[in-house]
Amino acid sequence: MTEYGEVTDFIVRNIVDDKESVEVRVRPGGRQTVVAIKVASTDMGKLIGKGGRNIDAIRAVVRAAGLRHRQRVQVDVD
Repeated sequence: MTEYGEVTDFIVRNIVDDKESVEVRVRPGGRQTVVAIKVASTDMGKLIGKGGRNIDAIRAVVRAAGLRHRQRVQVDVD
């Protein structure tokens, strides 16, 4: 797993209750890397947060990590 995947996995596992169901996949591309997050349906609300605050914060942190390597990183929720 890449640095983006590890950062995302760490953050998500600390938010949700069912840590065993967290699955983070990294799909590298040419100019853009996609990080896909999958959690249990019961934890989806915690992952997204009120008004999308949690997922927006996760996206901002992962995007900032990507800027260090001059890479675009997109975070998707499956």
